[in-house]
Amino acid sequence: MISKNINTKQINAWAMYDWANSVYTLVITSSIFPIFFENITVTKNDSGEVISDLVELFGIQIRNTSLLSWTFSLSFLLIAFITPLLSGIADYSGKKKSFMKFFAILGATSCSLLYFFNVDAIEIGMIFLILATIGYSGSIVFYNAFLPEIAPPELQDKVSAKGYSLGYLGSVILLIFNLLMIMQPEWFFAIATKADLIVQLEGKSIVDAQNEARSFYVGQATRISFLSVGLWWIGFSLITFYFLPESKRQNKTNKHYLYNGYLELMKVWKSLKHNLILKRFLLSYFTYNMGVQTVMYMAITFAKKEITGMPDSGLIISILIIQLIAIIGAYFFSFLSGKIGNIPALMVAVAFWILIMFQAFFTYTAVGFYFLAGSVGLVMGGIQSLSRSSYSKLLPQTIDHSSYFSFFDISDKLGIVLGTLIYGIIYAISGDTRNTLFALLTFFIIGLILLSRIPKNRFSV
Repeated sequence: MISKNINTKQINAWAMYDWANSVYTLVITSSIFPIFFENITVTKNDSGEVISDLVELFGIQIRNTSLLSWTFSLSFLLIAFITPLLSGIADYSGKKKSFMKFFAILGATSCSLLYFFNVDAIEIGMIFLILATIGYSGSIVFYNAFLPEIAPPELQDKVSAKGYSLGYLGSVILLIFNLLMIMQPEWFFAIATKADLIVQLEGKSIVDAQNEARSFYVGQATRISFLSVGLWWIGFSLITFYFLPESKRQNKTNKHYLYNGYLELMKVWKSLKHNLILKRFLLSYFTYNMGVQTVMYMAITFAKKEITGMPDSGLIISILIIQLIAIIGAYFFSFLSGKIGNIPALMVAVAFWILIMFQAFFTYTAVGFYFLAGSVGLVMGGIQSLSRSSYSKLLPQTIDHSSYFSFFDISDKLGIVLGTLIYGIIYAISGDTRNTLFALLTFFIIGLILLSRIPKNRFSV
């Protein structure tokens, strides 16, 4: 029976933060920024063919895809270390929402500063990317911890799915706007005026001047898209921060709050000895999530290097396909979990991921990649939403949600660290991103085996 004491405004405000921050994952990590990064960090010959993908960072030459992958690895490693500190302070000070707000501002500001990203100062640009990632990840720790506070177990699947679906929808809206700016700069910028100026000052032909002007404004539109992410993120998150309540202070006299988060993590770790279901779930989640998150962060770089005849606009369209179908996928797996239980539904999702890896092995064309994107979208939203709500439903009776979700988030982040690190190493050694699929396939197979060993509990998980 569903409780009548449900605050709809709080639930809607909580879900609205997915709408606000998901533009980071779509524009910055999944579509426009990776394409922009790949394009400005390669060396081409006069005919436009790529002859080198090496970039210099602090005097060391690194393959651009490996650099991007390892930057994400470092970002999530840092957030994994500081999350317990933040969680402990938030729990004992009653400032969970305040911390969430701080990281949202950090992430949004850093995304905006990516407008100034330049290959000649790539170190600064990568710092902005790291800070944006830390801002996003840090805010998500506290965001997820609100779920069991605002929704009872019987509603958490639906509320979690609602958040992810709003995130997919909102990020698609902004991505379409940015895509229009990039593909049709004539609609937004005075290209003709710029071309006339080039003709007058440089004496170039009108055709060359028009091409140069268009190229300039395409670059401007790309950079403006990073700025738009920051404005969208902080603007819509104000709705969340207005309606979401501040957590109650748990311990006014605790003297160890600075490292209490680490102590709480140890308590969670020790409690797993007595909670076999939660222990097995976290182990399986850590494994299959390595594959899911690595796909999310590195899909575009894979396509840039492995898919024949795929234009940049086509790459962004493929991401749109993923996002739109992911909305359906989130609700489908929420429905499926209600019919067969959370763990069986997750097993279906992971098994589907295994099939996707085989599909990716044999995908070489743009059309094939669109079909691959559709497959990923169907299962992407479902497995993320269902993982979060399943974990929430498996928690023991406690008011210390932040510590448990901090542990969950660290599992997530360390999985990303390991997944992207392995991805970057394999590419650095082999120079072939297709070889990374073997590692991803292994993650999913092991994750499925571990999921199969989880028994059901009273929540029909």
